[in-house]
Amino acid sequence: MEKKILHVLEGREKHITDTEVVRQSLPTMQFRFASPFIVLHHMPPKFYAAGSPEERLHPHPHRGFAPVTFMLQGQGFHRDNAGNAMTVTAGDVQWMFAGKGILHSEGPSPEFLAKGGNYELLQLWFNVPAANKWEDPYYQYVTGNEMPPVAVAPGVQLTLVSGDYENKTGPLKNFTPITAIWGNVEAGKEVTLTATRGYWTLLYIVDGQVTVNGTTVTGYHLVVFDKEDEQADIHIKADENTRLLYLCAEPINEPVAAKDNFVMNTAAETDQAIEDYKNGLFGQLEK
Repeated sequence: MEKKILHVLEGREKHITDTEVVRQSLPTMQFRFASPFIVLHHMPPKFYAAGSPEERLHPHPHRGFAPVTFMLQGQGFHRDNAGNAMTVTAGDVQWMFAGKGILHSEGPSPEFLAKGGNYELLQLWFNVPAANKWEDPYYQYVTGNEMPPVAVAPGVQLTLVSGDYENKTGPLKNFTPITAIWGNVEAGKEVTLTATRGYWTLLYIVDGQVTVNGTTVTGYHLVVFDKEDEQADIHIKADENTRLLYLCAEPINEPVAAKDNFVMNTAAETDQAIEDYKNGLFGQLEK
């Protein structure tokens, strides 16, 4: 039986710098958090001519959660003051646990800018339990060929990034159970994914158009399902060629205080993070 839909949330444009615009579908005015899912940003395709100058989000702080980048097109370059420096290629995923505090910068890689092309990504903020927020930062990088295929069928190309599904385990590790599946469904093809009762289940449509449990959903929209509904099936019929991201996770039933670049449990903790950054306690990082 098909799972009930609570919301279909449009990703509205949000300026994260003077020049960079993302589509934010979580949080919105209609729906705040589905913890551990705190933020969903889609940086739409942006074309860079060959030889374009460097363009980066310069060093900025995080504390208390994990920013996760799903690279859709092009190649990015990540650097942080925990000593990680990594190119992030289309089809790959990076997971940076900010823990007690980290500085990082990100943007198109020099190699990509030299060649040019389209640059596109999703970035999600995965919350972690209070007991883990003050641990040391660390980094994971997962290539597309490490992700096992799931829901295999003609015209369906989906792979498992994290969690357990169909007796397979995704390579990305999290503090709490999070199943993440992404990929493509060709026009006219259908696939059914199975949710866990009591878990937050989300479906983000990158582009294209699908019919999900009887509801038409287009690109830049996030479907939020009723976690208490006993039904489990997420039935997807692609009306057009569609890229999507499916998420199903055990809730973190703790208070959420998200402000600026920090996800903590109380407003006092986020205010303290802001003060710590202002006072230089996050350290230094060259761009």
